[in-house]
Amino acid sequence: MKKVNFNGQPFHFIGIGGIGMSALAYILAKRNLPVSGSDLRPTHITQRLQGAGAQIFHRQEANNLALFHSPGPQNSSQTVPQVICSTAINDHNKEYQAARNLGYPIFHRSDVLAALIADYDSIAVAGTHGKTTTSSLIGYVLLEAGLDPTIIVGGEVDAWEGNARLGQGRFLVAEADESDGSLTKHAPKIGVITNIELDHPDHYHNLSEVIDTFHEFANQCQILVACLDCDTIAEHFRPTISYSLDPEKGADYTVSEIIYEQGMMKASVWEKGSYLGQMEVKIPGQHNISNALAVVAIGRYLGLEFAVIADAIATFAGAKRRFEHKGEANGITFIDDYAHHPSELLATLAAAKLKVEGKQYQRSIAIFQPHRYSRTTAFLEEFGSAFSSADVVVLTDIYSAGEVNINHVTGQQVAEQVRKHHKNAYYHPELSSLGQFLLEILQPGDLALFLGAGNLNQVIPEMLSVYCEQLAYQLSVISYQLSVISYQLSVIRCKF
Repeated sequence: MKKVNFNGQPFHFIGIGGIGMSALAYILAKRNLPVSGSDLRPTHITQRLQGAGAQIFHRQEANNLALFHSPGPQNSSQTVPQVICSTAINDHNKEYQAARNLGYPIFHRSDVLAALIADYDSIAVAGTHGKTTTSSLIGYVLLEAGLDPTIIVGGEVDAWEGNARLGQGRFLVAEADESDGSLTKHAPKIGVITNIELDHPDHYHNLSEVIDTFHEFANQCQILVACLDCDTIAEHFRPTISYSLDPEKGADYTVSEIIYEQGMMKASVWEKGSYLGQMEVKIPGQHNISNALAVVAIGRYLGLEFAVIADAIATFAGAKRRFEHKGEANGITFIDDYAHHPSELLATLAAAKLKVEGKQYQRSIAIFQPHRYSRTTAFLEEFGSAFSSADVVVLTDIYSAGEVNINHVTGQQVAEQVRKHHKNAYYHPELSSLGQFLLEILQPGDLALFLGAGNLNQVIPEMLSVYCEQLAYQLSVISYQLSVISYQLSVIRCKF
């Protein structure tokens, strides 16, 4: 079996700008390995890769591989590129076809991640939900504790200005994805499982198949840290270290007295029955208390003082697209969140409801774009009841993510399911006119949450721009009125 080579052989990524691919490419480039790759358009992610030394092609063509193809003795195994693909790259991709025809070694991105995990004392975070937040928070705590970790996550974090960081310490923190079954390739020193649900019906037929994948991953971890609040984990797994928000579950780490105060979640933390202290979490929602508790368990296993862990957790601002504050205009706060599964929607909207109940906002407005036809079909009824915590729901049509709509499911069907449970639900399929529609229903004091894993969030800057233009116009009108008043006053003074 071919092995990934970190000894100077070049890497070429087809689709290098993807969130998972770009993190790996960045680490390899920072390790001074030759890295190139293609993507269809320039982004801030590809610009960051270029700054790290990667060569970027803004097209996916066979000619991209001509950089390496030079017949003769100089074309040794060390100059032949290792071509890296994700599950999104199929047999019809011309660049992929060229790599195959040239006989270049081809690896899935998970092969590169598995090889990096084997290179370090690694902590790999798996689970259906919460992977990005938990892995980012573990990386942040280790960074704040002076352990200088290498970090590879599925979201961008301001603390290391992206989705990856190369450290000089012995730890690597990585997000381990189960969506395509590649989770089974990873054998970390410490594995974390946050929860287990069926989220990718395009790959798995049922929950049993998902459990089998996580079992294989768990068996390859030296230490398994897992959450007993997930019934599937509690029934099918025996973690080395456990955590739970419920003291009755008998977990190694638990909490009591969870409160929402002054924009933060707070809880008392217990370790095997002994009180450790209070933990404050800036990112909202009880699910993030659970994610932070996993981080406490990891930190304590690594020998960190609880005060060091808690201080770091209290300053962590979260990853992008995880309840990310995008701006305010006309008294409306705009939030971008990646939630796309019914369970994630429930958790995110419950966090938003806390803010409304805390009088920070008057209403929570959920704007949701369903993601993938297969997921929408599998969870159609569950989506119907996922918005109970929102005051108003707006639904768009489905973001396909490249899938064929074999079941002919539509966003209209999702809206019909939601209306069975929610009296204030609207269906507006087109993104091109969604901003104008939202201008009509949003009010000052609203918390507007843009939810989904697709491209819905592109509406946010458009709306902020419109509100800014409106404000500028209103200010110009006021300025004109003041100038008229000033002139009238000057005329009156002249008369006297």
